[in-house]
Amino acid sequence: MFDWDLLRNSSGVHIMTRLAQERGMAAAACVAGTGLSAEAVLDSDAAITARQEVLVVRNLLARFGTEPGLGVEAGTRYHLSLSGPWGLALLSSRTLRDAVEVALRYVELAFAFGQLSFEESGGEARLLFDDREVPEDVRGFLTERAVTGVQVIGRELVAAGVPMRRVAFRHPGPADTGRYRAVFGVEPTFGAPANVLAFDSACLGMPLPQANEWARDTCEQLCRDLLTRRQARTGVAGAVRDLLVRDPGEVPDQAAVAAELFMSPRTLSRRLNEEGTSFRALLDEVRQLLAEELLDHTDMTTEQVARRLGYAEAASFIRAFRRWKGCPPQEYRARRPRADTPVPEPV
Repeated sequence: MFDWDLLRNSSGVHIMTRLAQERGMAAAACVAGTGLSAEAVLDSDAAITARQEVLVVRNLLARFGTEPGLGVEAGTRYHLSLSGPWGLALLSSRTLRDAVEVALRYVELAFAFGQLSFEESGGEARLLFDDREVPEDVRGFLTERAVTGVQVIGRELVAAGVPMRRVAFRHPGPADTGRYRAVFGVEPTFGAPANVLAFDSACLGMPLPQANEWARDTCEQLCRDLLTRRQARTGVAGAVRDLLVRDPGEVPDQAAVAAELFMSPRTLSRRLNEEGTSFRALLDEVRQLLAEELLDHTDMTTEQVARRLGYAEAASFIRAFRRWKGCPPQEYRARRPRADTPVPEPV
């Protein structure tokens, strides 16, 4: 579940503001209703929420929403240099496959709204963007922005670029698709069952020119630290999250958590809703973090991890883990270095 209150850097709003200014819209009008100042979004260290960024997009679309491929134009302005440690971790990965894995592992630090996942079969690799949680009025724009941003970053990782086999969007397309063809090199399909960037699986083995294992590990640690800080919860949500991780042997259900907080389950749901989240969202967040820790640092089987996280059957856990990380737990563990693997010294 996408966390609309997770803090993110202001680069997205800065890009939207510049896009608006180029079309004659004042920066103040672009951030109207967000509680942000036009000056604040120029600060690279500023943190905003996804909700605030959506308001900026709505302001932009209210004026220029009929422009064909506006989301594509916005996506072309996303670069690794705007992505902090997340971008640096991708850049220093050994191969394109490694970069994809890092991107998915810390996708919450990226510019996308919704869920990004990866699958591979029949010689084709596919990045899929699930936009079903994105508000309908901004869905097409934000999906185009995210998919285009992935394409642009791919070109920065691999000098020759990654040729697309096909590109598909769930939303209807405009009459003029020139911007899409210029960016992706193929004519996209619109009204498709899923948002997809598909390319030859052989590209996954491409070595990246700036590969540096020590730098990648360092940047990944920075990503973990940053994500932990941004996911820190306060209020009732913080208390619920603390209770969910308190007992290393059991994940409590909503009734048990409500009782610990001296309120009814219904009151707990209402209080969490007022804070913009839900028990299910918090449980999903905690389960993902615990799953990664258990797979990285223990020898527990998939079935044991599933039971530890409160799943009635391993199949349900495997489906959830694939949604979180884009691959099943066994594959995740096989690809990840063990915690006791020595980190190479910089050369």
